[in-house]
Amino acid sequence: MARILALDYGEKRTGISITDELQIIASGLTTVDTKNIFSFLTAYLKKEKVELFLVGEPRQMNNTESESEQFIKPFVEKLSQTFPKIPIKRVDERFTSKMAFKSMIDSGLKKKQRQNKALIDEISATIILQTYLYSEKK
Repeated sequence: MARILALDYGEKRTGISITDELQIIASGLTTVDTKNIFSFLTAYLKKEKVELFLVGEPRQMNNTESESEQFIKPFVEKLSQTFPKIPIKRVDERFTSKMAFKSMIDSGLKKKQRQNKALIDEISATIILQTYLYSEKK
């Protein structure tokens, strides 16, 4: 089997997580400056087989699109054009940043470490991926 790669896309940074080859475990991979995301993905896909991209879909509480969706839609379109053989699924990412921050507190990270926004983005991508894996197993 190939891996599933999840992206928590942001204007400045994009958090990335990946599954193992059996698609059981979601692990944070890294956070990349968004301007470098396509060069990172191109290099990564030369080393690893990925069968699916997951991209976080920010929604409002009333289930309407979030304002940040205006930046994500063009990214998803370019992702689809750049890697046409890899399908893309969108995953509701409501509360992932809050959940990521809470997991940092629960794991005992110091205040200075919790201020690392790149780490929050990476953990958020992992939560997006884990949510997808859990929903697929049901």
